Amino acid sequence: MSFNTFGHLFRVTTWGESHGPAIGCTVDGCPPGVPLSEADLQPWLDKRKPGQNKFTTQRKEPDQVRILSGVFDGVTTGTPIQLMIENTDQRSKDYGDIAQAFRPGHADITYHLKYGVRDYRGGGRSSARETASRVAAGGIARAALAKILPGMQITGYMVQMGPRGIDRSRFDGEEIERNPFWCPDPVAASEWAAYLDELRLAHNSVGAVVEIVAQGAPAGLGAPLYAKLDSDLAGAMMSINAVKAVEIGDGFAAATLTGVENADEIRMGPDGPEFMSNHAGGILGGISSGQPIVVRFAVKPTSSILTPRQTINQRGDELDLITKGRHDPCVGIRAVPVGEAMMACVLLDHLLLDRGQTGAARGAIG
Repeated sequence: MSFNTFGHLFRVTTWGESHGPAIGCTVDGCPPGVPLSEADLQPWLDKRKPGQNKFTTQRKEPDQVRILSGVFDGVTTGTPIQLMIENTDQRSKDYGDIAQAFRPGHADITYHLKYGVRDYRGGGRSSARETASRVAAGGIARAALAKILPGMQITGYMVQMGPRGIDRSRFDGEEIERNPFWCPDPVAASEWAAYLDELRLAHNSVGAVVEIVAQGAPAGLGAPLYAKLDSDLAGAMMSINAVKAVEIGDGFAAATLTGVENADEIRMGPDGPEFMSNHAGGILGGISSGQPIVVRFAVKPTSSILTPRQTINQRGDELDLITKGRHDPCVGIRAVPVGEAMMACVLLDHLLLDRGQTGAARGAIG
């Protein structure tokens, strides 16, 4: 299997399977001299790890990250950084019934059709367990960004669970850390809890929409035509397990606007250009404008449910399949820190690309 690496200058290669001895990643291209320790990475992994409440999978993984290379005397050396996270709570026996059968909605059948062999234990390489490696790599990117752009902040949160969206008039950034859904609307969070309880008891699952915002990113990141910041962000978010759609700024809603409504008008402020709206999501022509960068992605419902679904096995026999094991009733919840990590990795990558091409020089206005 190829294509396990993403990024241009800041490059991340992930490795490992859901029920193997460990997962991890190799991060190449991190600038030297960045203060970094395992303690800097662990909070981001703790945010994603399973088993934190009744609304996520009950697999109990501490997700303790180890730095094996690339750091000396507490700072990065500029050489490859190797990270490892041991798997400690595998229950491979839960997947014995699907060793020959294909779970509907999963990558089982496509992996088999492509490779002729698959690791059926938790999905192997296709499992969302792989995203822990991305979150660890995102922690490195955040550390580098904190040194280069100390004012930048990346925040993710859920804005919709199934058909139930937040009320943006109640948006409270402080609320995001106070509920298990990373939801900025306390009323919606309470409603989602009752809704998800009903779905869990009915052996069902539901999808979600996650929004990631980067505040304080400079203008000038990204390049036309084939290194657009928004195309790399879209690709990064789409590569997350179970993601089926990505929007930048207003996204699909932009198709409902007129040109008059959609134009982000500009005025001159005391510190430079000021935009009067942000329909573009902080990116114009593939290049950041200096406004907040706004990305949303839609996550499908968890395919592993205890309700029988029709499928076939490798012999072509038809059967009804119940997927046992420990699974998230809404994978969108734990996708929030993954989306934040991918945003951090892409922004650092483009910041390094911009410095390499332009030296971070900017065109003068005024």
